[in-house]
Amino acid sequence: MPGGRRVAAVTGARFDVAPGECLALIGESGCGKSVLASALLGLLPGNAQTAGSALLGDLDLLTADERTLARTVRGRLIGLVPQSPAAHLTPVRTVRSQLEETVAALTATRGRAALRAAAEAAAERAAFPADHLDRHPHQLSGGLAQRAATALALVGDAPLLLADEPTTGLDRDLVDRTVDELRRHVDDPGGTNGGGRALLMITHDLTAAERIADRVAVMYAGRIVELAEATAFFGSPGPRHPYSRGLLQALPDRAFTPVPGMPPELGDLPAGCAFAVRCDRATGTCATPPPTGTVACHHPHVPEDVRA
Repeated sequence: MPGGRRVAAVTGARFDVAPGECLALIGESGCGKSVLASALLGLLPGNAQTAGSALLGDLDLLTADERTLARTVRGRLIGLVPQSPAAHLTPVRTVRSQLEETVAALTATRGRAALRAAAEAAAERAAFPADHLDRHPHQLSGGLAQRAATALALVGDAPLLLADEPTTGLDRDLVDRTVDELRRHVDDPGGTNGGGRALLMITHDLTAAERIADRVAVMYAGRIVELAEATAFFGSPGPRHPYSRGLLQALPDRAFTPVPGMPPELGDLPAGCAFAVRCDRATGTCATPPPTGTVACHHPHVPEDVRA
């Protein structure tokens, strides 16, 4: 950063996603979710540095060169539904031409008629209307641009799909249809060793996450603070980290109570728990780094049956 300042946008993130599984990554805006996805695809800005490893099979995505990422990874091994689809669509070409080009590049489909049919099939998977295929990106609403980007991401049937806010701008019915299609992509036995495909879905839509996810990872201030099975997270016993519980309680169909305060600046994080100043369970112990593991908290919620 200017003046030699460094910001740790994501720190100590540890998780895996298996074939046939969806991991939903949730958290407030600015916590590092999209930065993490960009790191996996080699799309970070030039002044960013990465450390550690991110393995897709035997390939370490963090050390792969640009040629490998461009020719082997993006679109083929990892599909991306971007957070800002309008910025990823070519403005001077129609949606149809972009879909046909992607089909030709990522599949064995050849011939004008076959490419046209494959492009229309890809559009249908993402609920993109056929009568809009010959429009340019600037002629699309935000929701239509989102569906076009989803259609492009699904073309290569990549073993790993990164979906960064794939339901932005969609009404509830289209949200459900989109996540159901993503779920079908995950469950399709054509994935790795016939075990399906993996999906890392970044989302603010907890209702969509509950509908699609097998596990949930909660990120706060650049760190994953909880990893949990989706059924336990959204049902009983519920999340164990106070921040995770606050996210659920902020939903309109629950307590509709916002998490108090604001997230800290990533360039000025405390030495201890970053959530402590917003947490009603905080004590002096929280001035020290929280424990590592599935719940990064000194005072996690404990299910009643465990206490008994």
